[in-house]
Amino acid sequence: MQPVLAVTGLCKTFGATRAVDDVAFEVQAGEIVGLVGPNGAGKTTTISMVMGVLAPTAGQVSIGGFDIARRRSQALALTNFAAAYAPLPGNLTVEQNLRVFGMIYGVRDLSRRIDDLVAEYDLVPFRKTKTGVLSSGEQTRVTLAKAMLNSPKLLLLDEPTASIDPAAARRIRRHIVDVAEKAGAGVLWTSHNMYEVAEVCDRVLFLSRGHILLSGEPARLVAEHKAASLEDLFVTVANEALDPEAAAAS
Repeated sequence: MQPVLAVTGLCKTFGATRAVDDVAFEVQAGEIVGLVGPNGAGKTTTISMVMGVLAPTAGQVSIGGFDIARRRSQALALTNFAAAYAPLPGNLTVEQNLRVFGMIYGVRDLSRRIDDLVAEYDLVPFRKTKTGVLSSGEQTRVTLAKAMLNSPKLLLLDEPTASIDPAAARRIRRHIVDVAEKAGAGVLWTSHNMYEVAEVCDRVLFLSRGHILLSGEPARLVAEHKAASLEDLFVTVANEALDPEAAAAS
């Protein structure tokens, strides 16, 4: 089965710094893949290249079978994105933001789609409210609603629950799992919350200094490396204290 996202030989250099170095992975339909690692590991740079925001120094990104370098419009039409650090225009209301981005994505029957998303993300009371005056959790819900406008086949989430309370984060995690299961969307999810990753991700990629050091199901990786938890394994990888032979065998 053709993967929703296929990344091969991906590299990105900034001057003498190689931020991403020969990264390769796939995301299948209905699969949630966690991309984790310490600050500066290359996670956001990788996602930026998948989105087409950054041009890779080398390598290829394919979304739904479309090479993003050659068929950018077709590839990006299948994709959407949400991040805690990328708020929507604050001077527009919730409804205006959804309408503008819905028009950009060419969403059919846009008014009905907005009605559905406003209800789904508990945004009905804020529909006519300017996004900039909402709380961080409310703004996160608006950003996620925007990310669902075009029913993406590939959903890119960069720290989507970083600024919201645990109860709201739990609801959002459950919703994203439903989107993957019921809509068959592939999800690439970066997070520093290892509890979250262990709960929602089918597979996790540990990135350090631009390299994927480990890849596999969260529980299997914890067991294989005799870690107490995914968080403990994260700390080990972040400190680059993991046995290189064990990493190569994973």
